Amino acid sequence: MPISPFTLCVIVIVFLSLLGLPIGHSMIVATTIYLLVSGLDLGTAAEQILNGLFNSYVLIAIPLFILAADLMNVGSLTDKLLRFCLVLVGRFRGGLGHVNVVANMIFAGMSGSAIADAVGIGKIIVGMMAKDGRYPVAYAAAITAAAAIIGPIIPPSIPMVVYALVSDASIGYLFLGGVVPGLLLGVAFMITNSVMARRRNFPIEEPVPLREVPQITVKAFPALLLPIILLFGIYGGVMTPTEGAAVAAFYALFAATVIYRAVTWRQLYEALLSSGKSATSIGMLIAGAFAFNYVVTLERVPDSLAQLMSHMELGKAGFLLMVNLLLLVLGCLLEGTTILLIIVPIFIPTAKALGVDLVHFGVVVVVNVMIGLVTPPYGLLLFVMANLTKQRLGSIVKEAVPFIVSAIVVLAVITAVPETVLWLPRVLGYKG
Repeated sequence: MPISPFTLCVIVIVFLSLLGLPIGHSMIVATTIYLLVSGLDLGTAAEQILNGLFNSYVLIAIPLFILAADLMNVGSLTDKLLRFCLVLVGRFRGGLGHVNVVANMIFAGMSGSAIADAVGIGKIIVGMMAKDGRYPVAYAAAITAAAAIIGPIIPPSIPMVVYALVSDASIGYLFLGGVVPGLLLGVAFMITNSVMARRRNFPIEEPVPLREVPQITVKAFPALLLPIILLFGIYGGVMTPTEGAAVAAFYALFAATVIYRAVTWRQLYEALLSSGKSATSIGMLIAGAFAFNYVVTLERVPDSLAQLMSHMELGKAGFLLMVNLLLLVLGCLLEGTTILLIIVPIFIPTAKALGVDLVHFGVVVVVNVMIGLVTPPYGLLLFVMANLTKQRLGSIVKEAVPFIVSAIVVLAVITAVPETVLWLPRVLGYKG
């Protein structure tokens, strides 16, 4: 029995990916082969890529948020934030673990990238936690990796921009929808850290003298101001999320160079180079997804899935449960952006047909994808922290398990109770 063009296309993607070719390039090659075998115009692949890239103004936000995060990492914004967080929560048992989580929650309002959060905060906080053997290095790496997933959930968020691209959901309301789930994750991680601290007798930090608190707060204020500027700018109607990304990048540059004066020309060049490489990598993945999604549409895969779901009579709850289970499994194996660009669009028509709110669905999907960053064997944040701390991956995974469980509990809550996501958007005018 001859193989169908679509099956051949999928086999080529998997085969090339296993050989080590980037997934974006694999999708472009596979789409070209599909068009060739199907007797269609090969130029259609390029047409789909160009139309997708040039008609998506929202895509400009991605490199700008990446640049903002890189500029904050090379400046001294991270140092000031950690010192401020130490004032807030450092005096409790396991205080530096709490500092780690709270710093990531604040940093989340600036970068929109889990990797940027982990690298920027991780370099400093892991050293602080491991000093004099106060915390196991693997535990410090694990809580840093777990806390970093809050970054793309509390706005701004690069994965939410990507989701908006494939679903046509409002970026502004998606950003708002991530606030409460992000805070819930932070609280869950702090509770987990408290339990672990009591069980393992982690140390209590010396409280910061009261006379130093005003000075520390003043030094951190320029860094703390960025989330406020973005919040009031975007939701006050002054700027779009894409314009907000440009403001974030400019403000990060201004704060690092003028206010803190902590960036050399060499560091600025490296930040621009790093953000350019990251943006190019994501751009190629998006380009490949545009081409492959054209094939998926031609093959009517979303429609077939919608019909299958209707026959199964799952309902909203059953559909969301199935999506959660599938995405948690795929998160162990695939990179998050790939899931958002290739897998999630297949579910969008079914979600609409079942009456699932696309903002709620988007936040649930993004939380799933973020959990995938800390689940083995592919969890990217685990590899980042293993490389940063020179610890065995297995040791970090073992320490990360309680935080993964906590994140899944939060995922279950926001899935079962849509108001945890939709309350804030509705307060600010969302009619969905």
